[in-house]
Amino acid sequence: MMRYNLKVWQIERQCLFDLTWGKGQQLSARLVFPETLTNLYQTWQLAYLNFYKSALRAKVKGSGSIPAPTIDWRANLVQAEAQFLAEFHYWLNSPELVPMRSEIARAATQQDNSAAIDLFLTCEAIELARFPWETWEIATSLAIAKPIRIARSPVNIRAEVSQRQRQGKLRVLAILGDDTGLDFQADRLALRSLSKVAEVTFIGWQAGKDNGDLKEQIRQAIADERGWDILFFAGHSNESAISGGELGIAPNQSIFLSEIAPQLLLAKTRGLQFALFNSCNGLSLAESLIDLGLSQVAVMREPIHNQVAQEFLARFLPSLAKGQDVREALLTACQYLKLEKNLTYPSAYLIPSLFCHPEAVPFCLPPKNWRRWIGQLLPSPKQAIAVGALAAISLWYPVQDWLRETRVWSQAIYRDVTHQVPIANPPVLLVQIDEASIQNLDGRKKNILDRRYLAKVLDKVQQLQPKVIGIDYLMDSSMQESPDEDRQLREAVENAVRKQIWVVFATVQGANAWVVTDEMELTPTVVNPKTTMRGYINVPLWYLEILPDQVRCSDRCPFAYLIALASAVALNPHANLPKPSLDNQDNLRTQLIQALDTAPNSKHPYQDLAAYLHRLRLPAIYDFSQKFDQLWLQPILDFSIPPDRAFKSITAKELLSDNFDANSLSSHPIVIVAPGGYRQAGVDKEGQDNFSVPMAIAYWRDKYPAISTVPHVFVGAEAHAYAVHHLRSRHLVVPIPDLWMMAIALVVGRATVLIYLQRDRNRTHWMISLAIANSIYAVTSWQWYISGLVLLPWLLPSLTFWICVLPVLRRKSHGAR
Repeated sequence: MMRYNLKVWQIERQCLFDLTWGKGQQLSARLVFPETLTNLYQTWQLAYLNFYKSALRAKVKGSGSIPAPTIDWRANLVQAEAQFLAEFHYWLNSPELVPMRSEIARAATQQDNSAAIDLFLTCEAIELARFPWETWEIATSLAIAKPIRIARSPVNIRAEVSQRQRQGKLRVLAILGDDTGLDFQADRLALRSLSKVAEVTFIGWQAGKDNGDLKEQIRQAIADERGWDILFFAGHSNESAISGGELGIAPNQSIFLSEIAPQLLLAKTRGLQFALFNSCNGLSLAESLIDLGLSQVAVMREPIHNQVAQEFLARFLPSLAKGQDVREALLTACQYLKLEKNLTYPSAYLIPSLFCHPEAVPFCLPPKNWRRWIGQLLPSPKQAIAVGALAAISLWYPVQDWLRETRVWSQAIYRDVTHQVPIANPPVLLVQIDEASIQNLDGRKKNILDRRYLAKVLDKVQQLQPKVIGIDYLMDSSMQESPDEDRQLREAVENAVRKQIWVVFATVQGANAWVVTDEMELTPTVVNPKTTMRGYINVPLWYLEILPDQVRCSDRCPFAYLIALASAVALNPHANLPKPSLDNQDNLRTQLIQALDTAPNSKHPYQDLAAYLHRLRLPAIYDFSQKFDQLWLQPILDFSIPPDRAFKSITAKELLSDNFDANSLSSHPIVIVAPGGYRQAGVDKEGQDNFSVPMAIAYWRDKYPAISTVPHVFVGAEAHAYAVHHLRSRHLVVPIPDLWMMAIALVVGRATVLIYLQRDRNRTHWMISLAIANSIYAVTSWQWYISGLVLLPWLLPSLTFWICVLPVLRRKSHGAR
């Protein structure tokens, strides 16, 4: 779209034309101003005022209808219009202006067929500004079919146009002034026709009511914190060079534009883009408003008859509602008055003019489509920066870890307060080798545990008749142990296998636990893959390790997962599945997985559990999130369940004591033998198996001190016991990523703002209601965690929501309605 700027000065009897466009291009011309043009204008104006002398939207009284004149002022007006326009157009077609018109014609022929040519006209003298420049038919005279849209611009523009656009439903402030001799009913009906796309608010003088503070009401309404898109005025008005224009707001009461200039500036910063003064003599009004930085102002340059003003409005507003911008809508309304109503209202089409700020985008009603709604839901730049910073923080693992831990801690309190703690029936017995258990061992055997001691523990565990034994010690083949140690431990393992007890040893993957790598080889003299199984233990902290999609357990398998799977198989005596045996000739883990591949469906609970665990995999999006070092939708360990509901723990010293009663602990199908918090425990270095106590676990330990055998630390085996419990009970709590919920909170927050801006509600009530809604979300998220096994984050989504709504709620509303 090409834009030209034409400035016209009058110096005595000379007129200077200056056309600028593009990147500094300019053409100038000088014309003699014909004195006859002024005379013809005055003749036309006299005929116009006499024909429309009643019911003008200026300070005169009348009956509201056009009386039958004694002189045929209509014929005089038609003749005067023809003579005036003929002389005006003849002057504009002077040879001196041919280069300018040719330049515009050149642009019109080169531009895209759908693009219009915009000409911004500035008249330095008020006498020139009163002329109907909009009738200059540049395109027709040069045989150009493309429209050339003429808009006006004042000489002085000191303020920048506001780039801020309101969000939410369109808002229109209609000020209805002094209606002496007028009837605004048609104006009201025309404005109310916009109710489907706009919120229209009326304010103004009302007969029979105290209007003493009407000026203040108007000021407050214009400065409404929610802002306006359109300002409309109907009534009597007049030009005023010093005060910017005069508006009749009530009988014998006026308000000057200078008196409401501060409020208009506020309205501009809050989104006001277009003003329509359907009243008389609006040139100074338009120039003053554009000077203040308003985008576009439509006015009537001359006095306008009440019925003409209503006809104009009845055509202008529907065009605007159909998607035309203000230039096109004003042109449509003028064409209607010229072609359809010229016999009834001669010369009426010459009166409307549109003033525009040179940097303003033509105002139009936003289209009702999904792009508009999406655009309204987008945050402001400051909000985008704040939410973006929160989003970046949410992807940082230490922050995720803290948020998850505090969230599970609050969940533990909620469980306790609402009495939703599971019944005590733990499937796992955790035998912990603690400091007291190893205090009599050789010092060098505390880190690399004496395998003879481990064999003693394993022999004693078999008296409990478990179905599965997990050994959370690495039988690293690189560790040089005495043959006697390996022999004793091997014999203890073989004894367990003879009793068809599944034995699962701990191993580790390669250095990078996020990539599929080989598991560490274990001591072959102790760990026989044909009779026992092995599972890796280096997993993400406090997450439930499940294999990704497309990874088979026969290739690699988590330690806790293998224990749970083996227990499901062992507790189903009717299943035709492999069992531990010293006669096995193939890899036991591979045999089990292959057998489960072809196992038929069964209603037996443990057969069904085995099939469920065999199929269990992480969702495909988990693999995608790994590219960003994220663990999307990987289940977590639910520490909101008290430890004694997931496992029972005893020390190895208690197990090996002479007065130990095996029958008291024979109800646990799974036994895990593991380090119990002694200082040397770890894979690569001392203390690596001892972790700080999670907040939720600390809550339960503080409340029930007897449930912990190692109160000062949280050991890795306790996490494995939780994982086994979750897998067996299908208790997989899936955390929704903060980033996802923040995106939802952003949309909900923006939608809330749009609803708030479209309704005139008490701000305090909204604040309280939203705070209650946020609290309800917190309670709902706690309950859904228990009922639906979904962890909904609260803190960052709540912050995102309040970032969206607080800036709007904190503003003081000055709305009048």
